[in-house]
Amino acid sequence: MPLKISRILHAGYVFECEGTAIAFDPIVENPFSRNCHAFPSVRFDLDAVRRLRWDAVFISHFHDDHCSLDSLDVLDRATPIYLYCVFDELFVMLRALGFTTVERLHVDVPVRVGAIEVIPRRALDDDVDSLFQVRAAGLNVLNVVDSWIGPETLAQLAAFAPWDMVLWPFQTMRELAVIAPSLAARGPVELPDDWVPQLRALAPRYLVPSSCQFVQEDWSWYNHAMFPITYRQFAQEIGAALPEAHIFRLDPSTSVLLDAQGLAPAAPLAWVIPVGPQDVDFDYRPDAPPPATADIARRFAPLSVADAALVRDFCQEGLLERYRDMELPEDSYFQSPRLWRLALYGHDGAVTVLHYRTHGDLIDLVPDTGEAPSWTTEVPLVKCHAALVLGESLTSMYMRINDGPFDAATRAELEEADIVDDPLIRCLFNDAIGAYQAAQLKRLLARPEGNGATR
Repeated sequence: MPLKISRILHAGYVFECEGTAIAFDPIVENPFSRNCHAFPSVRFDLDAVRRLRWDAVFISHFHDDHCSLDSLDVLDRATPIYLYCVFDELFVMLRALGFTTVERLHVDVPVRVGAIEVIPRRALDDDVDSLFQVRAAGLNVLNVVDSWIGPETLAQLAAFAPWDMVLWPFQTMRELAVIAPSLAARGPVELPDDWVPQLRALAPRYLVPSSCQFVQEDWSWYNHAMFPITYRQFAQEIGAALPEAHIFRLDPSTSVLLDAQGLAPAAPLAWVIPVGPQDVDFDYRPDAPPPATADIARRFAPLSVADAALVRDFCQEGLLERYRDMELPEDSYFQSPRLWRLALYGHDGAVTVLHYRTHGDLIDLVPDTGEAPSWTTEVPLVKCHAALVLGESLTSMYMRINDGPFDAATRAELEEADIVDDPLIRCLFNDAIGAYQAAQLKRLLARPEGNGATR
């Protein structure tokens, strides 16, 4: 009997074999993770999703584009959830949402669900994520999810070559380039050097470019600056290096039947509904100039007076407390005395500018004396609020770091600094494990009874 593989969205898949159905990283929202918009676009029949009875859900890691409580909320609470995560907080949240079976995944420890066996494999950053080996109907499928593969894991996986199918994360995403565009290198982007040798070692019969099926808002500059690899480039370059592999796109709702003889189309997922053209590709424009933060801020609805005051109070008091409580790395740019300028842009383009004097773990709010800053941060006011209250992640905040102007000596020093040393980044995101899911859970549990999925 063949193995049916269906794409939900992004890293979300459904695997079905001999009456067993399991899902990986299911996302049934558009947009998801606050401002990730399905690409190609889809919508979901949530009533139909609520009627599904998957035998299990496997989640590769806790990032909000893979583990979303809003998506999991529409599932039957008897659905077993298997999560790879080193942090206990996420398991507590899933149980608080009402799931009765929530299990921790362990590297190399198989989980058998009916006719399907899932084996988590070690990712290069095994404190964060995992990849999945899936065995069913005599087939071996590797779901790499978002992972980078280290040498030991590659040797382990190469022993199973040739793989029947590999779901490969084909988009690299230039997060630092959009956060600090004035310091970023421009020009064409090549595929990572290790992709071809790793894929040759895996020798897949079928290869699916996976795990990046989203863009930002229609107007967003990020759509031309963050996503450098196109489906076309991936197919051409990997196809030339692996001529025996069949490379094909598996867009949302699309399903295939895989067996030892080959691949055949199958009935699509009826509850994932394509919207508009599906044969779309990323549009990377390395020389596109970034818009001013003031112009970006105008794209968002204004904050209420109370919410704006919450952000300003945080920047004037709470930020100082958080900064002083954190231990600064010994090699941090901020171990030396610095003047940091933070600019918060409102919906009307007006800006609130704050200056801070830092030295190691010390920080103080200081008046503007006209002194040139040695570090600058800009952010829309509404996005700072979203990070504080909603757990929004860094890559969707439209934060702009070190846009200058700086003299040549300062710029040369900044090019050697670590962007995540930024004081606002550290104060918003340092140790903020599961902040997005915690905000989701708070909202979901505050609903009137009867609005949730089957309990």
